[in-house]
Amino acid sequence: MKYIYLLINIAVIFFPLVLSFDKKVHFFSKWKFVFPAILLTGIIFLIWDILFTKLAVWSFNPDYLIGVNLLGLPLEEILFFLTVPYACVFIYECLNAYFPKNDLQKYSLALSNLFLGLCVAILFFGYNRWYTLINFGFLFIVLAYVEYVNVDFRFMYKFYRAYLVSLIPFYIVNGFLTSIPVVMYNDKQNLGFRVGTIPFEDHFYLMGLLLMNIYLYEVFKSKGGKSQA
Repeated sequence: MKYIYLLINIAVIFFPLVLSFDKKVHFFSKWKFVFPAILLTGIIFLIWDILFTKLAVWSFNPDYLIGVNLLGLPLEEILFFLTVPYACVFIYECLNAYFPKNDLQKYSLALSNLFLGLCVAILFFGYNRWYTLINFGFLFIVLAYVEYVNVDFRFMYKFYRAYLVSLIPFYIVNGFLTSIPVVMYNDKQNLGFRVGTIPFEDHFYLMGLLLMNIYLYEVFKSKGGKSQA
């Protein structure tokens, strides 16, 4: 029972790690761009996680943890910020390798504006709840920056495509974490609306986590390509 969260982490990363040596995707050759992106994003989300744990926005069920804690967080929760981003960036690269066309990029800005508007609307009604406030505030800032400040490269259609596919394992993994439950949410700090057992905010937590990882990954990849030119 105490290995549940650890086993979920292993399951998340197992196939992406094994398939990283696929000849078409060649994902292992991009590790030098992937891991710095994961590290920098992970630092921000770990600070967020520590704060939310102290504020009792969420808590962890000790029945399903091995009992090793770092920085006030279970080891499994820290590993989550390695395994999930790695799997999601792997999905992103697989889709790019097997479906390279970017014909729908012209629609991505309209979709981003829709999400920006959604963030503003939800912040208006949920600003007094920590999870809602930080989650949608963070997503708004990162999304606005990527769409309106970042002008060097455009990747948002590919990002939305990867996000949509990533929702499949997201529902499986978060379904387990919230139904067992391994992670317990304080509904006073979120909107109180759930999809099954998964808080509504979690969908956009994943979006912000994935967007920052992929943006930094693309930045490092772009700089790496220029340095080799």
